[in-house]
Amino acid sequence: MKSAMKQSFDPDLAHIAEKVTAGERLDFSDGLVLDRTQDILALGEMANIVRERINGNNAYYINNRHINHTNVCVNTCKFCAFSRKEEDDDAYTMSVETALAEAHKHDGEDFSEFHIVGGLNPGMPYEYYIDLVKKLHDDFPNTHIQAYTAVEIAYFAEISGQTVEKTLLHLKEVGLGSLPGGGAEIFNEKVRKKICPEKIDGNAWLDVHKTAHEIGLNSNATMLYGHIESAEDRVDHLIKLRNLQDQTNGFLTFIPLAFHPKNTKYGDLPRTSGQMDLRMIAMSRLMLDNFPHIKAFWIMIGEKIAQVSLSFGADDMDGTVMEEKITHSAGAETNEMIAKNRIERLIIEAGRTPVERDTIYNVVSS
Repeated sequence: MKSAMKQSFDPDLAHIAEKVTAGERLDFSDGLVLDRTQDILALGEMANIVRERINGNNAYYINNRHINHTNVCVNTCKFCAFSRKEEDDDAYTMSVETALAEAHKHDGEDFSEFHIVGGLNPGMPYEYYIDLVKKLHDDFPNTHIQAYTAVEIAYFAEISGQTVEKTLLHLKEVGLGSLPGGGAEIFNEKVRKKICPEKIDGNAWLDVHKTAHEIGLNSNATMLYGHIESAEDRVDHLIKLRNLQDQTNGFLTFIPLAFHPKNTKYGDLPRTSGQMDLRMIAMSRLMLDNFPHIKAFWIMIGEKIAQVSLSFGADDMDGTVMEEKITHSAGAETNEMIAKNRIERLIIEAGRTPVERDTIYNVVSS
């Protein structure tokens, strides 16, 4: 059988290449090798084999809108530059009517998804979060609503006195289509207690997504890397996601999220390097053998690295986005949106075939 690699100067990759060629699952020790190898090109080559095995030459994107409805949050996560307290001068919360008006600013444009995430605002009742989804769905019945991280869902359950399952069923009833993958950060509990001590723990995050999958809602998954986590933490995180996917098959895509330190409590840390960004994409593709898609979130890693990542395991460039606020609060220098024709051009320049999709990866006809 043909080897998965032409040549590598890292002998530790040889047995992993054999597994990749045979389609065998990689284990924890393999993940550590991938995280630590200096042969980034061999790593990318192996990831590209898996990427093309699953998705051929396609590179997906979506025409979507982000709505970050509030930056007021009860939590004080050290890595977050977005959240504010109610008394802060730059705190904001959109009324449901304001959020609808923002959505209608783009009437006439052809987009297929609202992506909605925000803070845990103690001043807003449970009904606010329900109404936001319901009224968006009423006004845009053909637009998929991907809303509220597992952290938000757990908070809504708490303030409403309901179970997570009942909360998700209520949201599904009024128009929720799927969950985004945010809030996962890193599952290692010691690290999590340092960077986001008030946030639900990793097991609770996994349980919310498990429940969502069980009631017929797909979701995404993420991992925040490049802060104080270790290689072991990253590999453990990926394996826990893989284990849940084995059980439910409900995850659509995985998005490695590069930490942006500006305006956070970790402002003295450096930005992630392009090499680390590509490594996380490639490692994710190789470890998450049961995830259909790996996304390169251009908002966080930039258009150029996202473009190169299409040969390092990624098969998705996310989308047009429109007015993203969370990453830009932490100093992201990328645009807050990208035109559809530009994202297609980036994909074509990378030698891939652009495919416009909806949230659940149905092909959108031009």
